[in-house]
Amino acid sequence: MQTRDIVICRCEDITVGDILDAIDIGLTSLNEIKHHLRAGMGPCQGRTCGRLISQIITQQTGKKASDIEQMTQRPPLKTVPMKILAGGADEE
Repeated sequence: MQTRDIVICRCEDITVGDILDAIDIGLTSLNEIKHHLRAGMGPCQGRTCGRLISQIITQQTGKKASDIEQMTQRPPLKTVPMKILAGGADEE
C-alpha cells in the first residue's frame, strides 16, 4: 500500500492523498479541509482524524501545530432532553 492510500478519516473514507491534494490547492487549515473533503464530519466529529490531518498540514506547510486552528465542533445530531443531561431521568 502506498502512503497516499492510507485512510486518515475512517468515517468519510478520506486518504492521505486526498489531504495532500487539498493542501496543494491551498487549503491549509483544518476547517478548510473539513469543508472541502468532509473530514471530521462523520460520527467521530474529527476526534480520530483531526490530529492526523493537523500533523500532515504541519509536515507539508511548515506551520507549527499550535498555529493550526482546531476543527469547529457541531452539536449532536439528535437532541437530548435537559432532564437526561441533568441526571433526572433514565434514557428512553
